[in-house]
Amino acid sequence: MTMRFISPKTDFAFKKIFGGRESKKVLISFLNSLIYSEKPIIKDLEIINPYNSGMIEGLKDTYLDVKAVLNNNSIVIIEMQVVNIASFEKRVIYNLAKTYGNQLKSGEGYSKLNPVIALTITDFKLFDKIEDAITFWVFKEQTKAIDYAEEELKMVFLELPKFQKKLEELETITDKWIYFIKESSSLEAIPATMEEVPEIVQALNIADQANLSIEELEDLHKREIFFEDQRGVFLKGMEEGEEKGEIKGEIKGEIKLILRQLDRRFGDSSQVANLLQNRNLSLEQLEDLGVAILDFGTIEEVVNFIEQLVIDNSSEEKP
Repeated sequence: MTMRFISPKTDFAFKKIFGGRESKKVLISFLNSLIYSEKPIIKDLEIINPYNSGMIEGLKDTYLDVKAVLNNNSIVIIEMQVVNIASFEKRVIYNLAKTYGNQLKSGEGYSKLNPVIALTITDFKLFDKIEDAITFWVFKEQTKAIDYAEEELKMVFLELPKFQKKLEELETITDKWIYFIKESSSLEAIPATMEEVPEIVQALNIADQANLSIEELEDLHKREIFFEDQRGVFLKGMEEGEEKGEIKGEIKGEIKLILRQLDRRFGDSSQVANLLQNRNLSLEQLEDLGVAILDFGTIEEVVNFIEQLVIDNSSEEKP
């Protein structure tokens, strides 16, 4: 029988798979694989507010998918991010720092602070200069790379687009967990290679749409539409930005050419340069100016021509 799995890339699905009451072993295996290179460091954990879709209390503009306290009292905050929003890197640091600082109650000493790890999974490339899909970040001395307060604050990033292995190429448990996050929604059954890891089998069973209620499926559908809309807005903004950037570059090039022509013809283009900096002439108008330069006898005629273009623009803008 064909199976259909929900994608862990949506916040609802991620919380359902890793933040439910039955998800403790799943989350332990997942975190040991990604954070501790498959070493069984985490023996137990407590999942905190797994289905709190809003703000963690006390954290301004802070949204987390899953939060857990490990058996060694370390705190792990996990976020799945589909769209590369503005200042995303700052938000990750903010979440980490606020989670660390908010541990203390009034009057408590700093010795009460426990380590915090921020695990961030992105469906986009974040670090262009690094090829590895998983990266680890801590505070270090800049010249000698010595750790400061080792393991006290750590950021772990998983960039899904950098993971290119196919199903038959999966070797480690970490490989399989990354593949699960990235590709599980495209599977139609539990692959044999996944069956070797009981926790991934459990995760796939949780992700099986047949095990979801009608309300959960509707909620999931709404979240998927929301994220697709967000992605569409982001991509459209990128395209428009690139288009505007190209036009802006052409305008700068045309102004530079005009000023060079004026320098050769009249010996000084500073008056026109200052004028063009304060007038929003279109690329077409600048091209007309460049052609008309040969007909001008003085720099004042050039200035008058530009002023007339500005007057024409103002007339066109009036209703």
